[in-house]
Amino acid sequence: MTAPRAHALDLDPERAANDLAALVLTVVELLRQLMERQAVRRFDEGTLSPEQEERLGTALMLLDRRMDDLCARHGLSRSDLNLDLGPLGPLLADVHGD
Repeated sequence: MTAPRAHALDLDPERAANDLAALVLTVVELLRQLMERQAVRRFDEGTLSPEQEERLGTALMLLDRRMDDLCARHGLSRSDLNLDLGPLGPLLADVHGD
């Protein structure tokens, strides 16, 4: 009788697909947050026209909603996307509530 290996690879296709979706959504959420911070900086500096502010605000709002939709589709919450980087803290700054 062989003992289970401590570092056995889990080859469950459904779990692998879910983990991949979580990883991709984590990267997308990180980029969304970076874009949002850049937009806020530009709003504060006054470097955008009123039309640009309106378009950028609408685009960020729609992207935020789409992230909620994608998370729900994959059975994830925004907090599921946050990675603990140990002494560096969490990867994502402000994760939406569940």
